Amino acid sequence: MQCYILALSLSLSLNIAYANDFSAEVKHAEMSRQHGDYFLAADLEYHLSPQAKEALHNGVPLFWQVKIRLNEVRHFWWDKVTLKYSLRYQLQYHALLNMYRVKNENTSEFHNFSTLSAALDSMAIIRGLPLTNMKNISPNHDYAIAIRILFEEDKLPLPLQTQVIANPQWELSSDWTYWELFIDKMPP
Repeated sequence: MQCYILALSLSLSLNIAYANDFSAEVKHAEMSRQHGDYFLAADLEYHLSPQAKEALHNGVPLFWQVKIRLNEVRHFWWDKVTLKYSLRYQLQYHALLNMYRVKNENTSEFHNFSTLSAALDSMAIIRGLPLTNMKNISPNHDYAIAIRILFEEDKLPLPLQTQVIANPQWELSSDWTYWELFIDKMPP
């Protein structure tokens, strides 16, 4: 009996350690204004668990969705979502070519990489993403950009979906991250 309790506590402590090591994270985000349009630049980070890497190397494509919201900050009410946008990425490993392929599901563009870290880095950098026009933004209001990286477990093959439930090695999403925007201080 003591052996089982020790094994269970060891397993739980390993799962807690894994939960901190594997996820996605929004490191930085900012908006810029050019010719009356607002553009997003963001730096993200992806950390795959050993189980996710094993599934990837066995031919299972992995999908993430980067959810972006522009919120009008209201001090005595819930924030008003003025814009919703999402980017979808597919990461796949091709064993015959020994290459990783990242596909932007929004544009159907894809790029091949020789290493997993290079493929993840390509998904981690967002530059010059057009979000909205100056006409849609009021200079008299406060705004915040909210970004979340969502790992799409429902895109996994059905047998694998049952294994990822409550498994910390498959918690590859981030929480919402908020960045305050100073619209009136942006150069035209």
